[in-house]
Amino acid sequence: DAGPAPYDMLLADVTGRPDALARLRAAGLVGPTTDVIAVHIGHEVPPGAELDRRLAAAGARAVPDGTTLTVGEYHAVPDLPRRTLVTGGARSGKSLEAERRLASFPGVLYVATGGDREGDPEWRARVATHRDRRPGSWRTAETCDLVPLLAGEGPPLLVDCLSLWLTDAMDRVDAWDDAAWEAGGEEALRVRTGELVAAVRAARRTVVLVTNEVGSGVVPATASGRRFRDELGRLNAAVAAECEHLLLVVAGQALTLRG
Repeated sequence: DAGPAPYDMLLADVTGRPDALARLRAAGLVGPTTDVIAVHIGHEVPPGAELDRRLAAAGARAVPDGTTLTVGEYHAVPDLPRRTLVTGGARSGKSLEAERRLASFPGVLYVATGGDREGDPEWRARVATHRDRRPGSWRTAETCDLVPLLAGEGPPLLVDCLSLWLTDAMDRVDAWDDAAWEAGGEEALRVRTGELVAAVRAARRTVVLVTNEVGSGVVPATASGRRFRDELGRLNAAVAAECEHLLLVVAGQALTLRG
């Protein structure tokens, strides 16, 4: 049994109920050729180019009121990028932007690289806030072992975030100690980051990665702090070079740098 054929056209509340679109995709009723038309667009959604960008991320489009729609007529919608990097400063809205890009897709695997941090109630509150706003169909994996996940097949991955992954990688090679850094830590870190960048390049599944933008203002007071700043800048640049889509989030506004 091949199952139901996808709809030729679907009118849906894409911005208000992306989870409903995700369920239709999971059931095979919305496919790559389905013409998804967004309806019930309220004033809470920014108009113009920002609306088009959000709909394109869901594989949908909007039409003016009174438009006559013809089933089977071809309309170009931007291809969904396979690899997206979302960068921005603290509390810029970058995680929310990354989640929004995959909200209409089923079974997303949310990869949290920050760990549990037992004994830190403020960190647990942050994690709970993130978890509560995710769609119920998403799964969570708390790990920094990203290479096997990127190499595997399956639903989209949302990795949040690369800066915490780098913290773990630097911990593993004792990069905070000047002597250890000079005695092989730097070389070991280059190997680890090189493996991650290669895995992003080779990934076949849809991947959205979140990272922090650093070095725009305050210069860290310690050598180890400056080392982290420099290494994160290098990692961001290397991963960005492998992504079709690159977004910078500033004060809650997403600026498209590529894609």
